[in-house]
Amino acid sequence: MTPFPNALAVDFTGGLNDAWSKVAQFVPKLIGFLVVLAIGWFVSKLIARVLDRVLRKVGSEKLAERAGAAKMLEGSKYDTTGIVCKVVYYALLLITLQLGFGVFGSNPVSTMLNGIVAWIPRGIVAIVLIVVAMAVANIVRDIVTNALSSVSYGKTIGTAVWACIVALGLIAALGQAGIATSVTQPVLYAALAAGAGVVIVGVGGGLIGPMRQRWERMLNKAEEETMKARGGNVGAYQAGREDALTNQPVQEREGHGPMTGGTGDDRFQ
Repeated sequence: MTPFPNALAVDFTGGLNDAWSKVAQFVPKLIGFLVVLAIGWFVSKLIARVLDRVLRKVGSEKLAERAGAAKMLEGSKYDTTGIVCKVVYYALLLITLQLGFGVFGSNPVSTMLNGIVAWIPRGIVAIVLIVVAMAVANIVRDIVTNALSSVSYGKTIGTAVWACIVALGLIAALGQAGIATSVTQPVLYAALAAGAGVVIVGVGGGLIGPMRQRWERMLNKAEEETMKARGGNVGAYQAGREDALTNQPVQEREGHGPMTGGTGDDRFQ
């Protein structure tokens, strides 16, 4: 009966030693984790502040105004530059957490953070694509609308061009980020196929006469508005020319020139 308590004592001592061994191994890792977090937080703050100043000096807010993002954030606490800096700040914190949890070796949290950190560059590129696409779309819309300001359909064409550019930029951004690629591309193909089907069935399935009349009315209206715009430009040119001739001196209008001291007959005597 005596060996039984001795066996329990030996097992208890061995378990206690294992626990102390694990604690002795864990404490340095915990200290390293906290040190990495502190340094990463400080560096993230510093980089975010420097980036905010650099972006504002470069003119990021002007680009945001062209892209239309400034109007969307009028009632927000942050502007476009502030949001970009916040995104960069939290991305750096994620990288810091990745490095910190890496101290403990392979674990599920580190695996998840590795996937998120690997996706961050793609997400940043996608955001840049959207901002640039909206800026280009706004510029092109202004150009088209101003170029066709004399006709009634100019604003409609400008809006359609803007929508096409924004849609292409959004599809490119989603493809870059790897988000809903299996949904956006089929939707795009379906929209194109539906448009082509409507045109084919509608035009070739008995609507040739009404479609032809409608197109003729639209083309005639566009031609009339274009001719009016050209006529207005010609009328303005003729009016300006008549005003210039009216304001000329009398001798210059009669062809005598600015000479004084005689008439045109005297010069040929």
